[in-house]
Amino acid sequence: MPFDWDNFPNQLYYLGKAPLLRSLTLPLSSSIMSDSDPEPSSAKPRSISGTENSWCKAASGGTGITVLSLLFNKHPNFTRLQNALHKLQNSHPILRAKLHFDALTATFSLLIPHSSSLRLQSLDTQSTARIIQSQSNVGPTDITPFQILLEQELNNNPWENLDRSSETEGIDVLHASVYEIEEGEKWAVMMKLHTGACDRTAAVAVMKELMWLMKSGSGSQGVVEEDGEVGLGVEEYIPSGRTTKRFWSRGVDMLGYSLNSFRLSNLEFVDPSSPRRSRAVRLLLDSDHTTMLLEGCKSRGIKLCGALSAAALIAARLSKCLPDGEWEKYAVVTLIDCRKLLEPALSSYHVGFYHSAILNTHDMKGGEELWELARRTYTSFDDAKNSNKHFSDMADLNFLMCRAIENPGLTPSSSLRTSFISVFEDPVIDETNENHEELGIEDYMGCASTHGVGPSIAIFDTVRQGKLDCVCVYPFPLHSREQMQELIDNLKKILIDCL
Repeated sequence: MPFDWDNFPNQLYYLGKAPLLRSLTLPLSSSIMSDSDPEPSSAKPRSISGTENSWCKAASGGTGITVLSLLFNKHPNFTRLQNALHKLQNSHPILRAKLHFDALTATFSLLIPHSSSLRLQSLDTQSTARIIQSQSNVGPTDITPFQILLEQELNNNPWENLDRSSETEGIDVLHASVYEIEEGEKWAVMMKLHTGACDRTAAVAVMKELMWLMKSGSGSQGVVEEDGEVGLGVEEYIPSGRTTKRFWSRGVDMLGYSLNSFRLSNLEFVDPSSPRRSRAVRLLLDSDHTTMLLEGCKSRGIKLCGALSAAALIAARLSKCLPDGEWEKYAVVTLIDCRKLLEPALSSYHVGFYHSAILNTHDMKGGEELWELARRTYTSFDDAKNSNKHFSDMADLNFLMCRAIENPGLTPSSSLRTSFISVFEDPVIDETNENHEELGIEDYMGCASTHGVGPSIAIFDTVRQGKLDCVCVYPFPLHSREQMQELIDNLKKILIDCL
């Protein structure tokens, strides 16, 4: 459902008595804080769940760095932005949490300070230009500055050395930066979040709330007192009996996942040895093609994820120039937002990580037709979901994910690739344009890094103003930008040719 700005839940935000933030002049690489920043106080600890633990280990290696990026063509009001971020943190306390690692017990935990102390980092035109130039020297020149900055944020990992950090107070799960791209012309606002504390559904809600606060001006009213609660991990909300699995069944499933991993095909690896970064390729469809694609899915009783997965599988096999009849097996991971399936059910504004995954494998022999393969991939996923495998296999997949992180040699060429592709069950639907125009938002992207453990390509799909917009993230130089651009170009052609 599209977001309804007129009925936005104003009751989430109660005006506090904290002083206004001062007027700001932003020098080179400055930090924005209020005149009366809160003094450090005792933080409430919260242990993490099994799924959150997996993301803590993954983020340390480079997977699970979520970035929300907004491109402004009007000068954003930095004071209002700063206060809006503080309001978000106070309405959703997990956003002001600090991720802590206890060396004695080798466990992670969340520490929740009483109030927000986020610093909005600002880089002027010269600093931004140096970053863009440094990144442009190692890749194609046709990538926009906005995308270069997105990739820069994906690869700037504040949690990289968390398990070796001497910081006893932990590391923030939320960071925010402003880049001035063109002096007096364009600005990029970047929010970086630890995926274990904020999944895609929550990230979309946070971005919409941020825009509403900036538009309404309520962000300029000052910092509020705490009025939210930190939810538990997803495992605590799973309905009774949904995770039940017989001992032998669990053993067979674990063995099956493990043995299948050695039989999976991957894209050709370009450079499996060099240090990795996350990079992105964008897939865009116009409104006519998007409408036909969505109608084609609906008429066949499948979802968009089935069509995207099928087109990607066909494109991957075509890239190898194999003869028809030569079989290959590919893995597809489909991510499910479980909020409505939990007990009690949670709203999309409940910030945290509440997704689960289903892994399916698909045999390809060449010559597959898109819609037939899309129906097959989606049916496999839907059958597994109806069998509650998104709950019953959650612990198994988390365990295998951690084993792959700890033992890269168990994956092909130590690539840490656990599947060919990951997709979301449902796309983000955004039909709100008025607020973008009023704030001067020209473009936006949201995605997460994948250069640690994960798929060869992760698709973050949005239907924006009736047009499909996918940010496709991949590990570089394990795969090259040219290789992935060709894959996405072929994927797009396969979709359009079948409409």
